[in-house]
Amino acid sequence: MVSIRHETVSDREEVFRVETAAFGEDAEARLVDLLRDNGHGILSLVAEADGEIVGHIMFSPMTIEGGGASWSAVCLAPVAVAPARQKEGIGGLLIQAGLAELREAGHGAVILLGHPTYYPRFGFRPAREFGLHYQDDRDAFMALELRPGALDGVSGDVRFSPEFDAFE
Repeated sequence: MVSIRHETVSDREEVFRVETAAFGEDAEARLVDLLRDNGHGILSLVAEADGEIVGHIMFSPMTIEGGGASWSAVCLAPVAVAPARQKEGIGGLLIQAGLAELREAGHGAVILLGHPTYYPRFGFRPAREFGLHYQDDRDAFMALELRPGALDGVSGDVRFSPEFDAFE
């Protein structure tokens, strides 16, 4: 059985291991460490099975800037599942739990760069449909309103937390 819970300080090494194994390199793991160390982790959840961390998701702050205005949003990145546990729905459980907690906390929108055929099942749509832009506006750049209408009247360029700059 898999349970989802908040990451604790004692989970850091296992989270690093899962992130590195899932992506085949440590860039995402180092990004998580930077976001966490700089206080830019809004929400960090782990999936645990039999006392072992088998998945992780992090959400961080971002902004949308346009027309002289600025709005807050939340970035979903990264989400990782240990390779031996992939295709079991663990990533989906992490995403659903994170979105529910962010919605309950009053956040309005979540934005991500991710696989364009995976994230729509959670309600994500191409961000350009909301008037949000990032680099080439490819289909992998997606947004989700946590509250209906949260992105009404919001448009502009999306800015990720500065920690992402080191990994582009």
